[in-house]
Amino acid sequence: METIDTIKEQIGKNPVLIYMKGAPNAPQCGFSARAVQALMACGEKFAYVDILQNPDIRTELPKYANWPTFPQLWVDGELVGGSDIIIELHESGELSNMVKAATKAE
Repeated sequence: METIDTIKEQIGKNPVLIYMKGAPNAPQCGFSARAVQALMACGEKFAYVDILQNPDIRTELPKYANWPTFPQLWVDGELVGGSDIIIELHESGELSNMVKAATKAE
């Protein structure tokens, strides 16, 4: 399977998905740590992909998403954005609403 096909499948199968450095319980950079903390505060299940363990995805996803940095949060198949956007959405309460709506639709 091509890397882009893998990415499309991951995004399609997971209503809430974060591409990050490390794992939610052991993030490997500050941006990923802050983003996943905000996501965990929503209290819903989410999937993650550790791009450090998946160099092909790390290379191809920025091209596919037209977004150069990590982490990347995808909700209902749409790119939400990176760490700063995730934090802003969390602080405004919008992130929780988005995540809850996406996980209810499952």
